[in-house]
Amino acid sequence: MKIYNTLTKTKEELKTIEPGKVRMYVCGPTVYNYIHIGNARPMIVFDAFRRFLEYKGYEVYYVSNFTDVDDKIIKRAIEENKTPEEVAEFYIKACREDMKGLNIKEATFSPRATMEMDGIIEMIQTLIDKGYAYVVSDGTVYYETDKFSDYGKLSHKNIEELQAGHRDIKVTGEEKKKSTDFVLWKPKKDGEPYWDSPWCKGRPGWHIECSCMAKAYLGDGIDIHAGGEDLIFPHHENEIAQSEAANGVTFSKYWMHNGFLNINNHKMSKSAGNFFTVREIAEKYDLKVLRFFMLSAHYRSPLNFSDDLMEAAKRGLERIVTAADNLRFLLENAEDRELSDIESENLKKANKYSVKFDEAMSDDANSADAISAIFELVKFANSTADKKSSISYIKELISQIETLCNVLGIEVKSEDEILDEDIEALIMQRQQARKEKNFARADEIRDMLLEKGIILEDTRQGVKWKRA
Repeated sequence: MKIYNTLTKTKEELKTIEPGKVRMYVCGPTVYNYIHIGNARPMIVFDAFRRFLEYKGYEVYYVSNFTDVDDKIIKRAIEENKTPEEVAEFYIKACREDMKGLNIKEATFSPRATMEMDGIIEMIQTLIDKGYAYVVSDGTVYYETDKFSDYGKLSHKNIEELQAGHRDIKVTGEEKKKSTDFVLWKPKKDGEPYWDSPWCKGRPGWHIECSCMAKAYLGDGIDIHAGGEDLIFPHHENEIAQSEAANGVTFSKYWMHNGFLNINNHKMSKSAGNFFTVREIAEKYDLKVLRFFMLSAHYRSPLNFSDDLMEAAKRGLERIVTAADNLRFLLENAEDRELSDIESENLKKANKYSVKFDEAMSDDANSADAISAIFELVKFANSTADKKSSISYIKELISQIETLCNVLGIEVKSEDEILDEDIEALIMQRQQARKEKNFARADEIRDMLLEKGIILEDTRQGVKWKRA
C-alpha cells in the first residue's frame, strides 16, 4: 500500500512503526459554529482511508480532536451571552450529529484541548528547559523557530522565506525575537477562560494543543498525521517543531493532506455568500450523497462543489443502490440450486472488480478509481443476474457490492429499506412504552408515524403497519 507523503513529496510504501497497527491523527474542527462542507471533506476522505486500513487487517488507533478553546469560540460566546464552555459543548454535540449523518465512524479517541492542560503545560516547560522556547515579560511563551534546524521541512520553505512571506499571519509582539516565532502560551484577557501556569494565568496557543493530544493518545511518534492542505503551514509545520524538539523522535512518518474545496469554482467564504454548512446541504440532499460526492474525486485533488455535480453524484449513488435493490428483488424468487458453470465463471470475473477496487485504494487512497470499480461491478451484475439465477450467485454479487461500498462508508440500502427499519424500531419503542404504562409516549410514537404516512394496526397477532 502506497500513500503520498507531503513531507517527502513522493508516494511511499506504508510501513508502520508497529506491524499491523496504525496510529493516525486527524485535525478536527474548532467548535464555534456548525461544521461546513470544507470541514466535511477531511472527515470523509480520511474516514474512508481508515475503513480501508481496517479492511486490510490493520488495527487502527484513530484520533481526531475538538479545539474547544479559541478566540472564535470566545467571540461567539460573547455574541450569544453564553460561556465558552456552553458554546463548545453545543457545537461538539452538533458536530457529532452531522458526522453521524455523513456516516463517519467514531474516532478511537476524540480529545478536547481543555481536558489536556496538564500535558500542554508540561510540554511547554520541556521546550523551555531544552532551549526551544522563551518567556517574555507579560508571561507569553514563544517557540524559537531558529533553534529547530528542520523548521520548514513540511512546507518545503526555509526560515528566511517564511520570515519574509508570512509575517501577516504571525502573532505580533514587541518582545518576539523573529516573525516566525509562534505562541505556545498567552496571558488571559478580561472575561476569557484561563488556566494557571508557571508563566501566567492564560491559555495555550493552537499548535501546541494538537502536539500534546497526539502524544497523549498515540505516543511520541505516530504513523500518519492528516488534515486539509491549508494546515500544512503554519499549523502542521509548528506541530513538527514542537513535538520533535520536545520528544526527541520523528513526530509523524507520513503526512496526508486533502485538497481545497471550492464552491462553483470560487473559494468558499461568508462574504461571497457561498458558505454552506453540512446542515444546509442536508436540507437539499441526503448526506449520503455528499459523502459519495466527496469520495468521487481523489482526496488530494481540488474539488469543486456545485448543484450540477451534486446531482450527478446523486444519480451515481442511485445507480448503485438501484442495482443492489434489483438483486435483492431477484433473490426473493431465485432458484435454490448449486452454482452453474457459467455463474462460477462469472463470479471469477466479478472478483476482478474487487481486485481493481483494492488496487485503487492501495494506490494513495484513490477513492475515485475505487468507485469506478464499483460501477463496473454494478454494470456486470445488472447484465448477468436475472430471474433464472441461483440464490448463491445473487447473494455473492450482493455481498461483493455491499462489501466494497461499506469500505468507503457508502450505504447501499434504499431509503424505503432504511425507513422500514426505523419504523420497526419505533414500533418496538411504542410496545415498550405501553408495557411501562407510558401511554403518552406510546401515543406520541403513533402520531409521529402517522405524520410519516404510516398507519399502525393493533391485532391479536401483534402490531401491523402499512403505508397510507
